[in-house]
Amino acid sequence: AAGAVAARHLSRIDSSNVCIIGAGTQAKLQLTALNLVRPIKCANIWARNFEKASLVAEELSRKLGFQVQASNNISEAVKSADIVVTTTPSTEPILKADWLHPGLHITAMGADQHTKNELDPQCLKLADLYVADSISQTVKQGELRAALDAKIISSDENFPELGKIINKKEKGRSSPKDITIVDLTGTGAQDTAIATYALKKAIEQGAGEIFHN
Repeated sequence: AAGAVAARHLSRIDSSNVCIIGAGTQAKLQLTALNLVRPIKCANIWARNFEKASLVAEELSRKLGFQVQASNNISEAVKSADIVVTTTPSTEPILKADWLHPGLHITAMGADQHTKNELDPQCLKLADLYVADSISQTVKQGELRAALDAKIISSDENFPELGKIINKKEKGRSSPKDITIVDLTGTGAQDTAIATYALKKAIEQGAGEIFHN
């Protein structure tokens, strides 16, 4: 849900080509959610395991009704994309800074621990806009943490949080040519909101089961 919300507010409105890095459950969920907020026409999935990426691509093509294919060339998949979503547990950068191009939006989801890092720290330096779900978290366990450790980004710099952009308290994308990055480490507020919504729908539909201690 957070990835789709971020894309709605930060990616170009005409974004139609997606690159998903990773082939796990998150990869499937993120592409499915993106299809709800942008006019997606095609997608490439790259993973270290090409066979797994192929199976996921085939499944998503059937489910979503547009072309999804596995890619064995990550740089070309990124360079052709309007939106890139990283969903891996990598501890070393996968997405290189020299693959970035004007108009690209990146949603980085994998760095939810201080040992994880999917983006070349130089990506943050090249971006026109970096957005965190929670600055207090991304300085410790996000892509921002890696850029700070590499001294590519100054600790004095101020970055907006996604919630403030959604509420129009901070400025988001200002040009179709902007390169934007959102760093999603996961917040308790997001989890609570999703759980509350799920409970509300379950009660309305008489679904689910109540367990008593």
